[in-house]
Amino acid sequence: MLAPQPEPKPGDLIEIFRPIYKHWAIYVGDGYVIHLAPPSEFAGAGAASIMSALTDKAIVKKELLCVVAGRDKYQINNKHDDKYTPLPVNKIIQQAESLVGQEVLYRLTSENCEHFVNNLRYGVARSDQVRDALKTIGITGAVGFAALGIVGAMLSKTKNQKQ
Repeated sequence: MLAPQPEPKPGDLIEIFRPIYKHWAIYVGDGYVIHLAPPSEFAGAGAASIMSALTDKAIVKKELLCVVAGRDKYQINNKHDDKYTPLPVNKIIQQAESLVGQEVLYRLTSENCEHFVNNLRYGVARSDQVRDALKTIGITGAVGFAALGIVGAMLSKTKNQKQ
């Protein structure tokens, strides 16, 4: 049996495990989180929430964590506390609350929900899932180009041998 989730504290980062990607929110107390929500981001959206990659606007929303997470698993993940000093909780909450209802720029690679919550907690906008995806694409791309180069060299060698 799994141990129960610890109760989040105001200012905690909440990582929500959606199919294919992770959604991020910041806990503000009394069961509520504030998060950056592109139009296609809602609990149970499944693969449709990937459509958020095609939008350039999002709304800052305050909703119950249980509603935002839906049936998806989530965890408290203040993973950068060892690198950055979290801002004072009252400042995190005040800044987050002041943004609720605003339509903001949304870019999957530079201004997504993970950038948003890290900026609130640490004053540093960063997204590890974007960085990790770019690394994977880079490695996969490099391997693909190397494989194409090898195949090309083999075909060239075969062609030269036939001549």
